[in-house]
Amino acid sequence: MKKRDWITGLSAWLVLASASARGAAVPGDAEAATHGDEAATVQLVKETEQKAPDFIFRQYNLAVLSHYSYMIGSGGEAMVVDPARDTSQYLNDARDLGLKITKVYLTHSHADFVAGHMELAKSTGAEILINADTQAGYPHKALKDNDEVRVGKVRGVVIMTPGHTPDGTCMLVYAPGSTEKPDFVLTGDTLFIGSVGRPDLMGEGMSAAALAEMGYQTWRNKLSRIPDETKLFPAHGAGSLCGAHLSDKPVSTFGEQKRENVYLQHKDLASYVMAVIDGLPEAPQYFKHNAKMNHDGPPLVAWDKVMPPALSAAEASTLARNGAWLLDVRDAKAFAAAHPQGAINIGIRGRFETWTGIMTPWGNPFVLVGSDEEVRESASRLKRIGYDAPSGFLQGSVDAWKKAGLPSGTLKLVQAQTLHREMQAGTAPVIVDVRLPAEWMALRIGNVLNIPINKLFTDSTRLAKDMPVLTVCNSAYRSSLGGSVLLKLGFKDVRNMEGGSEAWIAAGLPTLSAGGSGHGTAAAPVRSIKLPDRLAAAELKRMIMDLPGTFEIVDIRPPVQFADFNLPGSMNVDIAEVITSPAYVNGTVPLVIVDRDGSLAMAAGGILSQKTLRPVKALFGGLETYWNESGMTPPPASPPPAPGPGIKPGAPASVPAASAPSTPAPPKKKSAGC
Repeated sequence: MKKRDWITGLSAWLVLASASARGAAVPGDAEAATHGDEAATVQLVKETEQKAPDFIFRQYNLAVLSHYSYMIGSGGEAMVVDPARDTSQYLNDARDLGLKITKVYLTHSHADFVAGHMELAKSTGAEILINADTQAGYPHKALKDNDEVRVGKVRGVVIMTPGHTPDGTCMLVYAPGSTEKPDFVLTGDTLFIGSVGRPDLMGEGMSAAALAEMGYQTWRNKLSRIPDETKLFPAHGAGSLCGAHLSDKPVSTFGEQKRENVYLQHKDLASYVMAVIDGLPEAPQYFKHNAKMNHDGPPLVAWDKVMPPALSAAEASTLARNGAWLLDVRDAKAFAAAHPQGAINIGIRGRFETWTGIMTPWGNPFVLVGSDEEVRESASRLKRIGYDAPSGFLQGSVDAWKKAGLPSGTLKLVQAQTLHREMQAGTAPVIVDVRLPAEWMALRIGNVLNIPINKLFTDSTRLAKDMPVLTVCNSAYRSSLGGSVLLKLGFKDVRNMEGGSEAWIAAGLPTLSAGGSGHGTAAAPVRSIKLPDRLAAAELKRMIMDLPGTFEIVDIRPPVQFADFNLPGSMNVDIAEVITSPAYVNGTVPLVIVDRDGSLAMAAGGILSQKTLRPVKALFGGLETYWNESGMTPPPASPPPAPGPGIKPGAPASVPAASAPSTPAPPKKKSAGC
């Protein structure tokens, strides 16, 4: 989208953002953020791509698994770090860059996805590097503490960093010409942005507390000593179940993590251990199987032959009667209209892999239901979590099932306004919110029951199968899955709120927040409307002078105006980037947005306020007011100077001719804080 389109559409953006659950309903909804085509493929994170003479560094994101991987190139060779199992993106990039992949580095044996180390070793002959303590079951180079890895002129130093797992490692990366300080660190699952790797995935092999203690020592004795300005790149972001409260920022610094990472604020061992092992989400049952596959060496995949066998409706029905799972990968509306009886709905447009691994028992036979295109994509994506061998797919999809006269089901979709009227009249069904408890407490549509989706198979015994039940979530993705589970369990009348709480908020219907618990309190429902705080010029001036380093300022004016005059410590960022980049959504320190007169800053702040719990402030009246209230005299009117060596930050900003003084201006004061 062109820049002028962003400016023209800001008002519409603000209205739409306030009605979006990806912003307004539940800030930081990592689930809804993955409901797009690009989220299902390995994507280059261009914002963190860095190039220097004979040095290439690329960060990739597979959003549906919240998985970051990397490529480092120099001297005609490349190393891929923590690759996804489908390796085509790395191979294509290496070819385009004129690099040969010679090394694959695994920071540890991952549990949440099947890695692509064996795939790359087969296709390129690359050497696999991993901690000697892993005792991996495939050919590899065993790494010891402080071992050096060379990729052309790039030097990497591997350090042992147990905590998430006993074999966790990080790599300090020195670009060509760097000697004393690393340019950045690849932290794997040891240290995330805003979090640390969970220590409870080893089962009976080692206690979570013992691993958390290792993580404490790793931070205290190794990682905390890395210079504050050094960047860190983790293996996972927001939405990953390898930790709790992860940020979706793709890059941070060690200094920023020392200030903002809540786990690193615990200075003594006991409080750190308690914080790290408390409140962790339940690990999916497939994790232990993926960890074993990665440790032993995953089998190679024939990616051109991923389509499972075609099954007639009669064959699929026979398999289902004998215990096979029917996995309907279509969207919620298509599933609601008609589906094979007993099928569960895990839509392909979403965190398909993770929810399949959570809801479908490892090793059970399963049959895919959907269009041929959907089946081919789902069969390919399921290999990312080791679900390699579907029993087949229903040829002809649901139409063939119905033509065969086999039992079908429907899931009634209910509009938000209709449900609200029923709730007011006392005729609503039992409403089950299938999100996590923290999501439910943060914002909900009323006094409704919370049974997380991963608990439905067991905790649905609290419900009566002959009573009407309606499921709800943020976007209707998980609630469709939840409704299908209840139908599979034999519930007679199951409904799903269409559009989820996104649609509820868009309709302007009331919600309850954590302030009104709904458990016998008299708190009235409130609407969730978030706007940025308006920050007075005098208050911002005091903050700059008295509290430097405790907030961030982004200046969204054109670069030429920023060069003419800017506030101390401010960054010049294009307004489109501020609105769309995850870098400005996360963090705990306030984000202050400034512009010329305050109008665009309020609009941009309004959009960001729908997406984040981070404090967002807009300078009221903009820099014109800041200038005037600071007692500065505007400079004579003149065309904005072109950027160049003569433009220095801190020079006064030019203003329109109408405001220029008619008499010679007295000497100008310095900008605040200079």
